[in-house]
Amino acid sequence: MYALIAMVLLFIFFLSAALKILNEYERGVVFRLGRVIAAKGPGLIILIPVIDRLLKVSLRLVALDVDPQDVITRDNVSVKVNAVLYFRVIDPVKAIVEVENYAYAMSQLAQTTLRSVCGQAELDDLLSEREKINAKLQEILDTHTDPWGIKVTTVELKQIDLPQEMQRAIARQAEAERERRAKVINAEGEFQAAAKLAEASGIIEQHPVALQLRYLQTMREMAAESNSTTFFPIPIELFKPFFQDRTTTPATGKG
Repeated sequence: MYALIAMVLLFIFFLSAALKILNEYERGVVFRLGRVIAAKGPGLIILIPVIDRLLKVSLRLVALDVDPQDVITRDNVSVKVNAVLYFRVIDPVKAIVEVENYAYAMSQLAQTTLRSVCGQAELDDLLSEREKINAKLQEILDTHTDPWGIKVTTVELKQIDLPQEMQRAIARQAEAERERRAKVINAEGEFQAAAKLAEASGIIEQHPVALQLRYLQTMREMAAESNSTTFFPIPIELFKPFFQDRTTTPATGKG
């Protein structure tokens, strides 16, 4: 009786140690007497108890949040930058054999690379050319993690914290830029208005009747705005002496 119970227990222990089930997103790196046999899975895996050892590796995309890093840019501005990177294991054997803890190694490598790349850029580039910095970070990280069997798919800068005095300086700069644009637009409007007035004066000089028509149109507009206004029409001919060329001098008689 006891022998039968012992055999049943031994059989159960054998099954639990020999049979492993891996999910679709998992792979199992099998070590036999300390040597790598293969990466198996998914599904049912049969192992030799005591001799084989199985280490599971997930192939799903991992989002790693990089802690904020204090960075001094190339133009000597102190900022705090954090980022997020996405990576996945593409070679389970390398991810287990080549590096002790690939998640921790990725975190440390991302922090040092973030400080290095952001420290080589100026503040304006860091704020306006994030895509370029992201691409450079991804390229460097992917090059270093390729021997580990890890693929870095995306790196994104999340937030750039500036000192208070730098924020005020940027706000003043933006305000000055808006004022400059407003003055330029105003000057362009004045220039266009002056050009149109010069063009209109040329037309009136060639067609004097146009001035009379403009005079009548102005009277009509004023009458439409206020009915209590009284008009005293004055003929335009009365102003013709003022419009004549004053360079001509009248003839003088001798006494």
